[in-house]
Amino acid sequence: MPAIETAPLLLGVVVLLGYLLGAVPFGIVMARLFGLGDLRKIGSGNIGATNVLRTGNKLAAFLTLVLDAGKGGIAVLIARATVGEDAAQLAGFAAFLGHLFPVYLGFKGGKGVATFLGTLLALAWPVGLAACGTWLAVAVALRYSSLSALVAAALAPVWALLLGHGSMTVLGALLAVLIYIRHAANIRRLIAGTEPKIGKKERTT
Repeated sequence: MPAIETAPLLLGVVVLLGYLLGAVPFGIVMARLFGLGDLRKIGSGNIGATNVLRTGNKLAAFLTLVLDAGKGGIAVLIARATVGEDAAQLAGFAAFLGHLFPVYLGFKGGKGVATFLGTLLALAWPVGLAACGTWLAVAVALRYSSLSALVAAALAPVWALLLGHGSMTVLGALLAVLIYIRHAANIRRLIAGTEPKIGKKERTT
């Protein structure tokens, strides 16, 4: 973590604003705008871009992906520009928590992969690109979206160290732990061999 130099009260404001931004459920917003129904009753019930894609609307899924990634990135960039690097990391973490546990949806949110990647890209683009590349490589090779996310999350702190951004390793590890927690059901299905591959309909059990 970077040195904490900002006044605690100001950091508290940054965390609150970052959380509220991250809590905006863009998947549900896009589903409603495109007339796709209640996303929580479709496919896996998740509010992220992968589940939006299961509706068959690629534009809505793409916009959800960009917006979910963007809210983490924007939180980081605004906090960095207005306050400092310590606030930037806290804002990114708060936005990520907002996506996972949104107050607007009774604290039942998504799995955070897009927001995770957007946060990393804004904090240090080489680390973010490495994480995105990891996700893409695993997805192309094995065609499991969840496994791609898990590998990318696990390697994020490693990439931060190798690419000279050691101050991000603690944050990267925290984000990775939360991603693993949110993917608990996916991990069980991967072990059981029942996890659907990219392009196949997910079981709702």
